[in-house]
Amino acid sequence: MTVRHPVVFLVDVDNTLLDNDRFRDDVQSGLLAAYGEDVAGRYWAIQERRFVELEYRDYVGAVQEWWEGEGRDPHLHGAARLLLDYPFEKRLYAGALEALGHLRTCGPTVVVTDGDAIFQPRKVERAGIAAEVDGHVLVYVHKELALDDVERRYPAERYVLVDDKLRILAAAKQFWGERVTTVLPLSGQFATDPEIAAAHPAADLTIAGIGDLVGLEL
Repeated sequence: MTVRHPVVFLVDVDNTLLDNDRFRDDVQSGLLAAYGEDVAGRYWAIQERRFVELEYRDYVGAVQEWWEGEGRDPHLHGAARLLLDYPFEKRLYAGALEALGHLRTCGPTVVVTDGDAIFQPRKVERAGIAAEVDGHVLVYVHKELALDDVERRYPAERYVLVDDKLRILAAAKQFWGERVTTVLPLSGQFATDPEIAAAHPAADLTIAGIGDLVGLEL
C-alpha cells in the first residue's frame, strides 16, 4: 500500500538549486574557444531549433546533429566531454545541498526537473543533488503537465513546491489549489524578469535564494 505523507517537498534544479545560466555561458565560451565563432554558432542554431521542436534543451542531441553536419569531425568530440564532464557541483547555489537536507528533516523531498532522460539526470547526479535526496529525482519534458504523475508517485496531503519559474508555480496552484505552498527563489533570469512577474500570480513565499530555506520553519 502506498503511504500518503502529510507533506512532500518538490524542488526544481535549473536556476533553483544550481546556476544554469552560468553553465550555459560556460558552454558558449568553451565552444567558441575550441571551434571558433562560425562552427560554434552552428551548434547553437541547431540547439535553438531543437528546443522549438522538442520543447526542452537537448544539449547532447544537438551535439550529435552538429557533428554529423560538420562531416563527423573527430575534433568535435570535445564538445561532448565539455557537457558530460562539466563540474556542476561548482555551480550549486550557496546552501543548496544544506537546504535539501533541511527539507528532508521536515518530510520526503523530491527533485522535480524538466529536461531529457540522459543529460538532465547526469547533471543532477554530478552536482551531488541526487545523492542528497537519496535518488528521489523525477524528470519530465513539462513537469507542470505531469503533476498527476508526481502525486501518483509521491502521494501527500500537502505539497511545497520550490521553483524559479512563476508559470510552474501558478500551474501547481491551479492543479493542487490550497494543497500546495509555492516558493519562489529569486535566482536566475526568469525569477527576476519583471514582465514574467506581471503575467503570473505571486508565489506564496518569495526568498532571495535556495539557501534561505535552511533553518526556516516549514
